[in-house]
Amino acid sequence: MRGVHDCAVFGIPDDEYGEALCAHIEIEPGAELKADEVREFLASRLARYKVPKMIEFNNELPREDSGKIFKRKLRASYWEKAGRQI
Repeated sequence: MRGVHDCAVFGIPDDEYGEALCAHIEIEPGAELKADEVREFLASRLARYKVPKMIEFNNELPREDSGKIFKRKLRASYWEKAGRQI
C-alpha cells in the first residue's frame, strides 16, 4: 500500500477474545493514511478475522541493533495497561 514504509502486527489483550490484532505502521515521509483506508485495503486481501482491530501510525518504529522491528517494545504498553504479562 502506498504510504506504508514498514509495519509490525502483533496480539494485544482483548476482553472478548483474549487477544486481538494490532498493527503499528511506519508511514513514508509526507504520506497521509487513515485507519479506515488501511482496513479496506487489507479486507480486500485477507480474511476478515486477520484484519487488525487496532491500527496505529508512527513516523518511526523501534528497531533492534540488527534493524529488525522491536515488537516487544510496541507490545509491552498494551499488556501493562491490561495488568497482564506478555
